Amino acid sequence: MSKVYFVGTPIGNLRDITMRALDILQMVDYIACEDTRHSSILLREYNIKKPTFSYHKFNEKTASEHIISLVTEGKSVAVISDAGMPCISDPGFTLVEKLVERKLPYEIIPGVSASITALVGSGLDTSSFVFGGFLPDKKSERVDILKKFANCECTMIFYSADHDLARDIVDCASVLGHRRVVVANDLTKKFETFFRGYLDEIEIAEPKGEFVILIEGQAVTSSLNSLPIEEHIQHYLDAGVSRMEALKLVAKDRNVSKSVIYAMSESKKNS
Repeated sequence: MSKVYFVGTPIGNLRDITMRALDILQMVDYIACEDTRHSSILLREYNIKKPTFSYHKFNEKTASEHIISLVTEGKSVAVISDAGMPCISDPGFTLVEKLVERKLPYEIIPGVSASITALVGSGLDTSSFVFGGFLPDKKSERVDILKKFANCECTMIFYSADHDLARDIVDCASVLGHRRVVVANDLTKKFETFFRGYLDEIEIAEPKGEFVILIEGQAVTSSLNSLPIEEHIQHYLDAGVSRMEALKLVAKDRNVSKSVIYAMSESKKNS
């Protein structure tokens, strides 16, 4: 039937496509691709021979009108992005808006999402999370967005390209402080990697590809924060952890870097 299908595609491993998605791609009249050259790899893998055309962020408005005209002519169109779900840090939202506005039929064919895949593998809290997509290129805009997340108690998820990764982590550290971070790369591929550490300490040499940055949420204010700094540290020492780990835990409670806690501790010792 004449309809638009938003189809989830693999984020790396081509085997991560659903049977339903393959059925739809085989059935539709046209496939709108974020990048026809990139999508041709997937389509060739499954011997899907359908007319394709570009639907990306630079032509989203005109391409949306083209898709709508095809549907009103009785054609069916599948919309796919280079990887993952359309609309999620990829084109698609403009078209959904227009379809809703004009009461035209559409259907979501779910698939893999890099953000959810990374979250499950991160080891951070999965009970609640917030997705921030790609951070803006302009530093002031990045900082403003991060400030809005500063008091969020759930896991934060951002996307980052290799050439932006160091910049994004530095700005996250400067705004969000000393927090656990997990950086996922090459998800579902042969060299899938999860880098773990703290925002103000982690370093990733020669990053390549696209990354998912996952940051733990703001801890609920600890009652221990009202203690003098040495008593706060002693609380964790009494629990049997090393002094280094105690400093990290106090830093986390107070949302400051470990170096700040170390300096405060040394100052108290020398006073």
